Amino acid sequence: MENRPPADEHAGKEMDLRELVSYQKGSIVSREILKTEKGTVTIFAFDGGQGLSEHSAPFDAMVQILDGTAVITISGVPHTVKAGETIIMPANRPHALHAETPFKMLLTMIRG
Repeated sequence: MENRPPADEHAGKEMDLRELVSYQKGSIVSREILKTEKGTVTIFAFDGGQGLSEHSAPFDAMVQILDGTAVITISGVPHTVKAGETIIMPANRPHALHAETPFKMLLTMIRG
């Protein structure tokens, strides 16, 4: 099989983003669907109780919740974000994610 960039697999095809990753007990699952020098688009599935500890990034990131509900903390302020909602995590500001229940999200990171 030819080694293709992730975008080639999905280009020109309709897709239900929620179906591109599955929940796995006690885990966080991710799948990069687009990667360029300017940024990435990645889908995640978090099982309940899972999360990402506080960290920061040198560029903005946008989270779109596809399924479930996430608690996203930005600069110490928690935000409950539900399916269909979006939040932007600004560059260089600490943020963390926690799944009180399972959730899926689309993460768009833009460099520059």
